[in-house]
Amino acid sequence: MSIVQRNHLMPFGTKILDDGRISFRLWAPGAKKVELCLQGLAPEVRFMMAAEDDGWFGIISQFAYKGFYYQYRIDDELYIPDPASRYQPEDVNGSSQVIDPHAFQWSDDQWKGLPWESAVFYEIHVGTFSEEGSFNGVKNKLDYLVDLGVTAIQLMPIAEFSGQRNWGYDGVLPFAPDSSYGTPDELKDLIASAHAKGLMVFNDVVYSHFGPEGNYLAHYAPDFFTSDLQTPWGNAINFEGKNSHCVRQFFIHNALFWLEEYHFDGLRLDAVHAIFDSYEPGFLQCLAEAVRKDLAYDRQIHLVLENDHNTAHYLSPSPEHPYNFYTAQWNDDFHHALHILLTGENSGYYQDYSQHPIQYLGRCLSEGFAYQGEVSAYRNGKLRGEMSTDLPPTAFVNFLQNHDQVGNRAFGERLANLCPAEALRAATAILLLSPSTPLLFMGQEWACSQPFTYFVDFPDPLGEQIAQGRFQEFSRFTEYNDPEILNKIQLPNATDTFMSAKLDWDEINILPHLQWLKYHQELLRIRRLRLQPLLKDIKGGKSSYWVIKHQALIVHWQINDNSILKLLANLGDQSVEIETDHSGELLFSSTPDAMESIKQGKLNRWTVVYLFENNHAVPAI
Repeated sequence: MSIVQRNHLMPFGTKILDDGRISFRLWAPGAKKVELCLQGLAPEVRFMMAAEDDGWFGIISQFAYKGFYYQYRIDDELYIPDPASRYQPEDVNGSSQVIDPHAFQWSDDQWKGLPWESAVFYEIHVGTFSEEGSFNGVKNKLDYLVDLGVTAIQLMPIAEFSGQRNWGYDGVLPFAPDSSYGTPDELKDLIASAHAKGLMVFNDVVYSHFGPEGNYLAHYAPDFFTSDLQTPWGNAINFEGKNSHCVRQFFIHNALFWLEEYHFDGLRLDAVHAIFDSYEPGFLQCLAEAVRKDLAYDRQIHLVLENDHNTAHYLSPSPEHPYNFYTAQWNDDFHHALHILLTGENSGYYQDYSQHPIQYLGRCLSEGFAYQGEVSAYRNGKLRGEMSTDLPPTAFVNFLQNHDQVGNRAFGERLANLCPAEALRAATAILLLSPSTPLLFMGQEWACSQPFTYFVDFPDPLGEQIAQGRFQEFSRFTEYNDPEILNKIQLPNATDTFMSAKLDWDEINILPHLQWLKYHQELLRIRRLRLQPLLKDIKGGKSSYWVIKHQALIVHWQINDNSILKLLANLGDQSVEIETDHSGELLFSSTPDAMESIKQGKLNRWTVVYLFENNHAVPAI
């Protein structure tokens, strides 16, 4: 096994030259003067940076070394961290540190990733997943994840954010792993250790906005943003106006940086519906093309979108642009339809699915999106989505829970606390044995009883502002009109809110949590041995579904030329009558007598059955 070093070269930030000197470069078109402030010496030493074309400033210093702390000083008054800082040991308002990417010796040179059809995601918040709340804490649980049967760790955003606790979507320094989780080398060690155990690792990146604390870009690079377009987080990032080329390159290099220098296996791009770009090809296509041309020639790299617009054309290559596509998209439609069937909740965005949830679920399972250009009442009558029937089921990441769907609830309840166990068992089988790529949220596999609510660590005035905004949002719903109920909602800025979200691993050893864990392990074993080998070449446009009495569903997927996977699911409290001609090899049944009942023309309440037809094409366990 050879030792390799990894370093992504980029036009900004720091670069350690062959002779040991350090190059510093900053794009600051709004600044008249920029100084490099070296803080590894006492007193601080300042050096004037040379003004270059197009708003760039640069300097090569023989006085800085690996490990030095530094900042930039704008126009004699404003100290800022390096926006391309590789490490921020003193948080977002402090000094950046010069990091040598070659210092870490990688031992995973033989790792080429895993094929997409093998992906089973497990979403992790680093700070609450383990007692340590660190990259090392995740590393210590890798054997557990292997035994569970997942194959891909999905880290919630790790880019440097303000304070010691945050979901990560308030990051402001996208090249620096957050110092509260550990050092750059500790993150690299986690990834290398995961690869050694056959696990992929994905990074969740945010290119639609920056957090509200510690972002200085507008002061010296105002063209980074545009006031002409607004997002829920303020002025939109400028992907199409003056100087947008530099903005695009900043984020494209960020994607390449994580994939090359840290050897991540893929990225999840958060909230791309808040990226405004009318160029052709657009920023998202350019990013995908750069990744696939520069890095994916010798290993498997997967790119996943979160996109409320259901823009299906991002998910398939075109003859003209064979590289600028994304592997899959998180499918909120699947979650929303199934959540209504399990809980009966129908407010907020659930209203779009409340009339015919079983039909929407069937469409998700067989066609991908539920909304493929239809009117969305929740979005004030706007049309939502594009046709997705020709996409394979593997182009969609389905889930019952994730950080948003749990944490954006007022009290952060998990699904095990919202629906009967038999309903959750049925939904779990649908999730883990359908051809689409499944995702579990940490603790879901043992029906974790702890909440996961929204938490931050901001200065008090900002923390109070966020709490008030959250209370106002919930007060719009009738169930939270009572002030006593609102007062029970945990404050996002409180330490206790964060601590209550930490997983209690002792639960695994007691009933019924141990039974839930074993149930997930068995379903994932079946998926790995029976279903996964057949998913590589599964095509779109070859699935169908039928609804029975507004609560039951039959879905057929043509897996290949020789076999059909069939789902029979009753997601209601009453049994339903069905046809009796459902033949095939039994893959899974949620109850021991389900097949006998089906032969008698009945599908019992909360029952899920999977069958294979033409089973000579099906691998045996």
